[in-house]
Amino acid sequence: MSDTTTRPRGGIGRIVGASLIGTTIEWYDFFLYGSAAALVFNTLFFPSADPLVGTLIAFITYAIGFAARPLGGIVFGHYGDKIGRKKLLVLSLLMMGGATFAMGLLPTYDTIGVWAPVLLTVLRLVQGFALGGEWGGAVLIVSEHGGDKHRGFWASWPQAGAPGGNLLATGVLALLAAVQSESDFQAWGWRIPFLLSGLLVVIGLWIRVSVSESPVFLEAQAKAEAAAAAGAEEKAPVVEVFRRSWREVLSAIGTRFGENISYYILTSFLLVYVTVHLELPKSTALNAVLIGSAIHFAAIPLWGALSDRIGRRPVTLIGSAGMAVWAFVFFGLVDSKSFVVITLAVTAGLLLHGAMYGPQAAFISEMFDTEVRYSGASMGSQLASVLAGALAPIIAVELLKDYGSSTPISIYLCAAAVVTTVTVAVTRETLGRDLSRNSREEVPAAAAADR
Repeated sequence: MSDTTTRPRGGIGRIVGASLIGTTIEWYDFFLYGSAAALVFNTLFFPSADPLVGTLIAFITYAIGFAARPLGGIVFGHYGDKIGRKKLLVLSLLMMGGATFAMGLLPTYDTIGVWAPVLLTVLRLVQGFALGGEWGGAVLIVSEHGGDKHRGFWASWPQAGAPGGNLLATGVLALLAAVQSESDFQAWGWRIPFLLSGLLVVIGLWIRVSVSESPVFLEAQAKAEAAAAAGAEEKAPVVEVFRRSWREVLSAIGTRFGENISYYILTSFLLVYVTVHLELPKSTALNAVLIGSAIHFAAIPLWGALSDRIGRRPVTLIGSAGMAVWAFVFFGLVDSKSFVVITLAVTAGLLLHGAMYGPQAAFISEMFDTEVRYSGASMGSQLASVLAGALAPIIAVELLKDYGSSTPISIYLCAAAVVTTVTVAVTRETLGRDLSRNSREEVPAAAAADR
């Protein structure tokens, strides 16, 4: 058993707090763009006679941010496995916050023409690059500080930063929508949440620089330095990942596939569906996502804790199988146009998503050895983001535009959930793995029993 299991609770509490606050801020920045793309960017930066076409173009730039995430995962993963998790987490927060703050200062299409969407796209690329390195570092520094027994619970807290950031972004936009007129929000109000990112980054940095480096990484680093001194050849982590852990990378992609698509359908695309297709006020969708995100935030650590008791796979399968069914219930409830029913539909969907997302940090972290863990976890998760999350709003908008019905979108969401269900069903259980040990030296009892 790893000596990290004896680490004082106060220590892991500080690590978890720093990771949660940092990931919340970074996801706030990233989701803020998605909400703005659905609500204002389609007219301010991508004007078009057809609202759905303008929204589609705005979501394409939204997807560009995802395209940069694997590159960020490669770069941050390489240096994170070489020089440590902490330094890269500080850098990712600075890059993300700086890009988001700059978005709040951008002139619109009416002011500088085509340069407005060009500059917006460049900043979106910076956001994606930064987030590509954030996720792996944030979950790993918690996973590697915490003990084996409660890793699912502790590692799920950085995961809660996603609904936390969405809650914060949606809450700010909902507040502005409530106190401002439509014209004021379009003219200047939308800039406030982006500029607020500057203050949030300062707070996040103050907390994040105070945490210690992962003890598991420091132990692996010392071994690598001793091996190098003895003349062993030093290999790039990203090369090693694809040489010896390509199956784990594919497992990580499949595990995240349905989770990623369902989240962006339930949140970002919902804003488009409710405001454009159902022609309801944007406050209806914003407030529904706001309430659902609050419950989602609380549920994720509970699902993570459950995975410590019954395994990562069973909990994930509850979420993926449930989502495959909910895909056909969700839009029927949303079509009722009742705020209460829409909120219930979003909340139930996010609870199922949480079952996939809560155990995911520990599950994916436990798939890889320490010397390639940052690279492997980052590559698997970020490639899934490109294949799934980046395309989800675009595909959903295109399906809605072509068919004028939610049924094809439900089929798409169900198919994504089935991919994750099949992947997790054939993936080995990782519960109980000692992260300080090489996978070739240790086969967890839970995994051996599962074979």
